[in-house]
Amino acid sequence: MADTLSIAAAQLNPAMGDLAANADAILAARAAAPGADLLLTPELSLIGYPPEDLVLKPALVSAAESQLGRLAAATADGGPALLVGTTHRTEMGLHNAMALLADGVVRAITLKHDLPNYGVFDEKRLFAPGPLPEPLDFHGVRLGIPVCEDMWTPAVSAHLKARGADLLLVPNGSPYELGKEERRLALARARAAETGLALFYVNRCGGQDELVFDGGSFAINADGALMARLPDWDSAVETLRWSRSAGFARATLATPDVQDEEIYHAMLVSLRDYVARNRFPGVVLGLSGGIDSALSAAVAVDALGADRVWCVMLPSRFTSQESLDDAAACARMLGVRLDSISIEPAVEALEGMMAGVYAGRPRDLAEENAQSRLRMVTLMGLSNKFGHMLLTTGNKSEMSVGYATIYGDMAGGYNVLKDAYKTTVFRLSRWRNAHRPRLGLGPDGPVMPDRVITKPPTAELRENQKDEDSLPPYEVLDAILHGLVEEELSAGDIAARGFDRETVARIERLLYVAEYKRRQAPPGVKIGHRNFGRDRRYPISNAFRTS
Repeated sequence: MADTLSIAAAQLNPAMGDLAANADAILAARAAAPGADLLLTPELSLIGYPPEDLVLKPALVSAAESQLGRLAAATADGGPALLVGTTHRTEMGLHNAMALLADGVVRAITLKHDLPNYGVFDEKRLFAPGPLPEPLDFHGVRLGIPVCEDMWTPAVSAHLKARGADLLLVPNGSPYELGKEERRLALARARAAETGLALFYVNRCGGQDELVFDGGSFAINADGALMARLPDWDSAVETLRWSRSAGFARATLATPDVQDEEIYHAMLVSLRDYVARNRFPGVVLGLSGGIDSALSAAVAVDALGADRVWCVMLPSRFTSQESLDDAAACARMLGVRLDSISIEPAVEALEGMMAGVYAGRPRDLAEENAQSRLRMVTLMGLSNKFGHMLLTTGNKSEMSVGYATIYGDMAGGYNVLKDAYKTTVFRLSRWRNAHRPRLGLGPDGPVMPDRVITKPPTAELRENQKDEDSLPPYEVLDAILHGLVEEELSAGDIAARGFDRETVARIERLLYVAEYKRRQAPPGVKIGHRNFGRDRRYPISNAFRTS
């Protein structure tokens, strides 16, 4: 029975479905930990997480088995053994599994027991649950391997302890959301206290469509003491020494991001990986002189570099000189290309084309929204001609109440602000003007004029238009929306907090009737507890109201 074990954690950023590249990344991590006995990789590290229905293709599962064989063969050199996240087929079906590879062969397989089926997770659609897992014997140490969700409730860890586990190794594909890091650590400490075992939690990092993974892998001892913490957002390899008598020896303790920094990094990393993995040369976006497009441009520059971000000002007769000046200043501060293409000739042509059928009716949303749609026709033309992905710039407040034009400013390939309320946009803009993100490729110092943050928001689709002409102040609107969306409260519950009942009822109605728009919106990174898309799935046709 061995008294010590050297365990390395590989905090990886697997590319969905790129099995050969993922296997290469695992081998590179193994080479970076030559003194380790064992390298632990994240959940489904060979395939990518979450695989959605891709994993239902038999050809993918067969390819994963082939790559797993390649990884197993590599361990014949006497270097570190591997714990690799993959799939495994049994007579019960397809499983989410961890494979122990050592001495050139697949030594053992353990299966995920608790399959999450809430929020962004739908693993019961894809996988069969495994039985309560047994510890795996390795170098005289009995390894308990609760896979991701298996750690969130006591049963699996308790069973592993009862079956003689000496320590817990927890591979994860745990997506980022606000406050989740603290919950993970609290749950890990609860499992360590219940079992009296040290615990090593390894999470993936990087973006996968609407989800982004923050890494932040850590090790704790049975008393809950934090012995190691890997950096947020970055790939990393860290080797820890475990002993039967003392648990883990102290290693690197990377400093976690503060709240605004972590939200900004979530946006940056998700956009960086989305653009790279879909092979776009860069992004193009409309830079209006307003705060949403200014923050979106800043995130894009920090994610991709200024040379891959193309900004376009698309003025109409209602565009103010202030907006023109602010857009130019943003572009100058970020170091990006800025072109100006007036939409006025197209607006005049469309209004002339529609004059007969519109005769006798006053100007209204039809004419206003036409401007937004013509802007997107222009930007999509640039995207088609030059290959840049169109970056959408609308925020969650607007998306919630339908204050966005379908087939207009909602069009595009990705939206980093999709889950950010307007008040969050204001806060992040102030933060970015004062800080350069650790992973950012953009400039030091401010990235937008202060006036962009302080002036009243406006879509500039008619004379003297302001957002608050038709919406409550954003501080009020966002508080109401948080209650309706994140907390699923009734209008009465929210009104009881001191909000005007009539205003709450109007916002609830706007939220529900805009559902059809949101179904047609581009993907965007999840930040909070209930994002539009993977988290919150409401029917479009819906007569229920709480007001």
